[in-house]
Amino acid sequence: MGTRNLPLERVAGLLNSDQGLTTPLAQERIRQYGVNDVIDAPTHPWRTLLRETAKDPMLWFFVATSALYAFVGEWTESITLLVAILPLLGMDVYLHRRTQASTEGLRSQLATRATVIRDGKVLEIPVLDLVPGDLIQVSAGEPFAADGVIVSAQSAQVDESALTGEAYPVGKQALHDIPHDGVTPPVAEEHWAFAGTRLLTGAARVRVVFTGQETVYGEIVRSAVHGVHESTPLQQSIGGLVRVLLFVAVGLCVLLAGVRLYQGHGWLDALISAVTLATAAIPEEFPVVFTVFLGVGVYRLAQRKALVRRAVTVENIGRISFICSDKTGTITEGRLQLTHMLPEASLAEERLAWLSCVASRADSGDPMDEAIYRSHIQAATMERVATFPFTEDRKRETGVVRQVDGTFLVATKGAAEVILGLCSLVESKREEWLAHVRQLAAGAHKVIGVATLVTVDAAVCASEIEQGLEFSGLLAFEDPLRDGVQEAVQACRSAGIHPIMVTGDHPLTASAVAREVGLGADSPRVILGDDLEQIVASGQAASLRSVDVIARAKPTQKLKLVRALQQLGEIVAVTGDGVNDVPALQASDIGVAMGGRGTRSAREVAAIVLLDDNFRTIVRAIGEGRQLFENLRVSFQYLLIVHIPVVLTATFIPLAGYPLLYLPVHVVWMEMIIHPTAMLVFQEQAARELVPRARITGSLRFFTGGEWAMLVTTGVFIAATTTFGYLRSLEGINNVEHGRAMALASFSAASAFVTASLSRLRTRTAWITCIATLLLAVVLIQTPGIDTVLHLKALHRDDWLLALVAGAGAATIPFGHSLLKSTKAEPPAITH
Repeated sequence: MGTRNLPLERVAGLLNSDQGLTTPLAQERIRQYGVNDVIDAPTHPWRTLLRETAKDPMLWFFVATSALYAFVGEWTESITLLVAILPLLGMDVYLHRRTQASTEGLRSQLATRATVIRDGKVLEIPVLDLVPGDLIQVSAGEPFAADGVIVSAQSAQVDESALTGEAYPVGKQALHDIPHDGVTPPVAEEHWAFAGTRLLTGAARVRVVFTGQETVYGEIVRSAVHGVHESTPLQQSIGGLVRVLLFVAVGLCVLLAGVRLYQGHGWLDALISAVTLATAAIPEEFPVVFTVFLGVGVYRLAQRKALVRRAVTVENIGRISFICSDKTGTITEGRLQLTHMLPEASLAEERLAWLSCVASRADSGDPMDEAIYRSHIQAATMERVATFPFTEDRKRETGVVRQVDGTFLVATKGAAEVILGLCSLVESKREEWLAHVRQLAAGAHKVIGVATLVTVDAAVCASEIEQGLEFSGLLAFEDPLRDGVQEAVQACRSAGIHPIMVTGDHPLTASAVAREVGLGADSPRVILGDDLEQIVASGQAASLRSVDVIARAKPTQKLKLVRALQQLGEIVAVTGDGVNDVPALQASDIGVAMGGRGTRSAREVAAIVLLDDNFRTIVRAIGEGRQLFENLRVSFQYLLIVHIPVVLTATFIPLAGYPLLYLPVHVVWMEMIIHPTAMLVFQEQAARELVPRARITGSLRFFTGGEWAMLVTTGVFIAATTTFGYLRSLEGINNVEHGRAMALASFSAASAFVTASLSRLRTRTAWITCIATLLLAVVLIQTPGIDTVLHLKALHRDDWLLALVAGAGAATIPFGHSLLKSTKAEPPAITH
């Protein structure tokens, strides 16, 4: 049984008293200890949001550039840049709202008002006003508003599942023996009441010791809300790329403006040159595309029964290397079925079922009790005179009923080894029953024992009997596997993902379930939760990579498992359903909460909520995450390939003394091509099944060295062919409109062919975009009147042929690199 230290100075002279605090003393203590609130929320959340948003330098650069466009009268460009800021602001608002919802969800399980004794009167006050030393009264069905010592209790049973994850009610006892050893003596948890838990039966008085963030619940909340969500590797990569491109863009804009002034073109020409180059060079598409792709990923995951709570983690799903999954309710259905009864030789199965009902409660909410009552409901009409609920330290539950002849029937059920230890059996008979236990457990059954005693001694109603019982038999339960779990586990293994099942079950039961679902093939490696702690403490965490099952695991050990794997460089997903799982969900790379049976706190803190609580859904989500990452990579490849020639030609052609290559209207034209291509073409759907690939871990590089070489080579090639076409068509300096038309035709052809090369034209959208890009160029350049408005001149047939050949030539570079990569089996863009 666990303990918690009791600071005696907070309750000095109060533990043996039935008097509450006085109002002046309560006011003094609230100044000393603060209000009873689990978290400090910002007074002005929108002001906080604006302050955090203002720290983003890219937003300010967009605003400044937009203002510059407005200053020179280019309102279309000005508004376009302002609109580009909206998705970024929207993401900040989304994350802010998610944090607020998380905080509200964590607070929702706490009481809002409490019954307290103040100034000798029973009052109802807001829980915020509770202070250490207060005496509160709690009735059945009410939550506890703070942590405190129970000073009186009548048949008190508490639901602590939100803190411990255990579904069993916990019996509570009043603290009668006041500890005096030390300043903060340990007190057993059976004498403690905890905020966030609920009194199921009976009544209790509690002397408050800890309030607000000092409560166990408050510590969990503080860890959940203030825990640091580090930027994902993809965010870091995009941020670094954008910063580099911004630096280059600013430098080139300043250089171009200075040179144009030096060349004698005037302030207006220099300003327009710099602004035009800035619009072409600023990488506003990268964060916008990232946001759009995340939105698509969120939608597709929702279609697969995975609700995304934190959109920016979608990209990290595809990099998961370990899944630490609960057994009950995720791998199995979480619905126990009584499948085997082994009664003692003198008993019938019907009698054993009846006795197990005596030791159970129909309203306990325990799946095991529900399964027992489904098998035999007649016990519900008995006169129950005492109940001793299940606790982890005793591992059994006992019921006492009065029989028609006035005698008392005591029935107890629980862990088979414990129940056998309470019975008077010869050693050979005990070993025989233990062999049955091992046999059933090896068949993936949850096994409990039942023992009874008939007596006239009414003392059995006051204290639980500890010896001399008669063994009645064994009950074995099955928890059916969820559909598709075996296939999902096999897909994980093929794809380089290692699932670990975390359960409180007997090692033999856990091993049998693991074999049934395919964990560890035919010989899963099973360790105990205590073994896990020893492994981590001894510095042998690397051996956890070969573990398939953690049996007899406590909730706190899940967090240790997550941190140990992360220190090894693994990307860890964790499933959880209780407040006790919040730290592990928070610490994991991808926290996965159960939508059906999970607490609201777990759902709000987690990155993903499974709407069907199914392990298979996690695997499908990984497939979507991997496809999202690949789609983003290809889209960003396209953006870099087309931006490099635009920036190079827009900079160096004017620097060489030639007229401006691109006017603002031409930049709008190019953006009309680039934006829809980047956002719509590379949205390939994930395969129905998880595609096998090597397990990837470690830090992320968005592109390999070979890919960067391909991107730069393609961009420079397009820049060279565009420059050649421009100079060829310029005819000295007398035909600028013809040269610009040739440059824009070359850009359009290159964009279309590169898009075809990167997308492989797998979708209708890719075909439409490529054809539309070429048709748009033909219409804008060759249509009389339109070409004049756009400061262009119609091209000749040989000009179009040259543009198409140059574009096709550019497309061969990424296509050839892709073929070379597939033949050489180049490793993923991941480094250790």
